[in-house]
Amino acid sequence: MHGGCWPLPTWPPLLALLALLCCPLARADRGTEQVALAASGRYDMLEQLLEAQQAKGPLDTRDRHALCFAYSKTKRYARLMACLDQLALNLQRGDKPTRLFALDDATPALGLMRSEAQLELGQYASAAATARATGEWLAADRSDDLDMVFNAIAAEAMALTLAGERERAVLLAGRLAGLGTGTMGAYASAKAMALARVRMALGDYAGVLAAFDSDKLFAVNVFLDLLVSGGFLAGVNNWVWAELPRAFMINKALLESGRGNEAKAGFDRLLGLRQVAENGEIYWLLLNERGRIAEREQDLAGALAWYGRAIDVVEQQRASINTEASKIGFVGDKQALYGRAIACALALGAAERAYDYMERAKSRALVDLLAGKGAGNIADVALGAKDGASSALLSALEESAEAAQVQLPLNMAKAGAAESRAILQGRAQALKNRDPALASLVSVGALSLAEVRRFLRPDEVLIEYYVDKARLVLIGVGPSSVISATLDAAPLEHEVRALRAAIEGQKANTKALAQALYTRLLGPVAGLIAGRNLVIVPHGSLHYLPFSALHDGTNYLAASHNMRYLPSASVQQYLRRHASAGVAQMLVLGNPDLGNPQLDLPSAEAEAKMIARLVPDSKILTRLAASETVCKQIAGNYRYLHVAAHGEFVGDTPLQSRLALAADGSNDGSLTCA
Repeated sequence: MHGGCWPLPTWPPLLALLALLCCPLARADRGTEQVALAASGRYDMLEQLLEAQQAKGPLDTRDRHALCFAYSKTKRYARLMACLDQLALNLQRGDKPTRLFALDDATPALGLMRSEAQLELGQYASAAATARATGEWLAADRSDDLDMVFNAIAAEAMALTLAGERERAVLLAGRLAGLGTGTMGAYASAKAMALARVRMALGDYAGVLAAFDSDKLFAVNVFLDLLVSGGFLAGVNNWVWAELPRAFMINKALLESGRGNEAKAGFDRLLGLRQVAENGEIYWLLLNERGRIAEREQDLAGALAWYGRAIDVVEQQRASINTEASKIGFVGDKQALYGRAIACALALGAAERAYDYMERAKSRALVDLLAGKGAGNIADVALGAKDGASSALLSALEESAEAAQVQLPLNMAKAGAAESRAILQGRAQALKNRDPALASLVSVGALSLAEVRRFLRPDEVLIEYYVDKARLVLIGVGPSSVISATLDAAPLEHEVRALRAAIEGQKANTKALAQALYTRLLGPVAGLIAGRNLVIVPHGSLHYLPFSALHDGTNYLAASHNMRYLPSASVQQYLRRHASAGVAQMLVLGNPDLGNPQLDLPSAEAEAKMIARLVPDSKILTRLAASETVCKQIAGNYRYLHVAAHGEFVGDTPLQSRLALAADGSNDGSLTCA
C-alpha cells in the first residue's frame, strides 16, 4: 500500500499542498478538484460535486470513496452508511484503489469510516468489531499506513471503553503507545492524537496531556492562541469542526489533572468564539465543564447559569447523537448535566427550578429513547398520529433535524448554520401547534409547576422523585407549598427488591421493610400528604416499588390514600379528564412473559384477573398474550387501560407510559401501545 495522505486539519495550507503533491491522480482534472476540496476542508462542495456525478451513473471506487469520505466528515450518517455499502460492493468486484490518500485498497478506509460512525451512533459493540477487523486487515497486509493502524486501534479501544470493557481497552492503549512512528517520526502527530483520544475515553487525563506533549511538532499554547485568534477558523471551510474538539480535549484534560485555573481560562477563551455555538455537541460540553468549575469554586448561582445554558443547547438537539465521539473519545452524560442543575437549584433553595429540570430530564430521556425508532414508527404509536398532516410534519421535522446536525463549513460573517436551526425550530413549533402529544415525543417540553397544579384535583398532592446516581431527589407539591428533600439513593434498589421478595414470599419482615421505605420516601412530606390523595411520579428503581404496600406505622398507604401514578407530571396535559360514568371497555395487562422466570409477576396476574372480572367488556392479556404486537393490534378497540402492578410494568421513561398509561385508567379514546 502507498503511504497515506490523511488530512491533518491543524495546518490547512500545508496540507493542501502535500495532498496535491503526494496523491497520484487518475483523470487529473476531476481528481485534482476532489483532492483540493478535501485538503481545504470543503467537504460540502466535495459532496455536491460527487452527488452530481453519481446522478449520471455509478461511481467507481476512486469517486465512491471520496463521496463516503465527504459524508463521514459532514456527519451525514444515513447517506454515509448507504455509501459505504456501495463502496463494499465495489471492492467485492475487484475495484479497489482510491484517489484520496492513494490507497491500493480502500478496505481499511471503509472500515475506519464505518467504525467511527458506529461509535458516534452509540453502537459500541459494532464499532469495536468493525475497528478490530480493520486492524487485523492492516496487520495481515503489513501496512505501512501507520495513521490508519493507529486510528483502527484507537477506534476499537474507545468503543470497548464506552461499552464497559475497560481492561481490554487498557491493553490496546498500551499496544498503541508501544508502536513506532515511522521514518524520522513521520507519523508522530497521528500517533499522539490517536493515543490522546484513547486516554480521554479511559479517563486518563494526565495521559492525554502527555500524548500531546510527545508530539514535538505540536505546541498546546501556540495551538490555542491560533484557534482563539481565528487563525484556524477564517474563511469558509470545515476546520472549526476539527479544531474545537481538540481544544476541548486539552482543556478537559487540564481540568481533570488539577490545573483548574488553566482550564478555566481555556474554556472562557473558547466560549468567547462565535463559531463555538455552531458545534452543539462541543458547545454544551464546554458549558457543562464551565459550570463544574463554578461549582468547585462554590459559585452555585454561576454554576446553575452555566448548566442552564448547556441544557438549553442539549434540548435544541433532536437526539443524543455524539457527533464528536470518534474525535475526542468522550461521550458526555446529558442526564448527569440535569442532575447537576437539579442539585444546584436545591442547594440555592430554588425548589421550583429543580422541579422544572426534573421534568425536562425525563422528557429528554424519552426523546432519546424514541430517537432511534424514526418518524414512521413514532407516528404509528403516538396519540392522534393517525392524522396525515401530523405525520407529514413529523417527517419534515426529522428531515430538518438531520440537516441541522450536519457539519457544514461555517462562514464567520454569515453563520449559515443558524438558518438550519431556524427551520428546525419552526417545524418543531408547527408540529406542537398541530399535535402537542406527538410533538412531546420528539422534542423536550415540560409543564411549569403552576401549570401542573392546574391538573391536580383539589384533594391531591404531587410527589415526584428523581434518581441521580447516589442521590434521590424528592419534591412534594401541594396547593400552595413545595417541599424538597435530597436523600441517599445508594441502598434504594436493594430495599425495593427486598420488599418485593418479602411480599411475594409472605415473609414476616414485610411490614418492617414497608415501614422503612415509607419513612425514607414519604417521611419528608408526611405533613403535606396527610389526609390527601397522591399523584406519584416515580423514577429509576422506584418504578418497581408498590407504593400502596408502604406502611406508615398505622396503616398501609392504600388504606389511607387513593393514588395515581404518572411517568412525568407533564403527561397530565395529554390525559383525558376523569369521567364520572363507570369504567367499561377496559384492556387489562398483567405479568407478561419476558423469557426470564425471575421477571415473572404472579401477583400482577392475579390482580389483572380480578380487575377484569369487575369491569364489563374487559379484555385481559397475560403471559405471551401481553405482547407489544398483540397490544398494538387490539388497543384501538378499548377506551381504558389498566396495567396490573403498574410500577412493575414500566421502565424509567417508558413509551407505554408517556403515550397511554394513566393510573386512573383513563385514555383519550384512541389507546395505543408501544
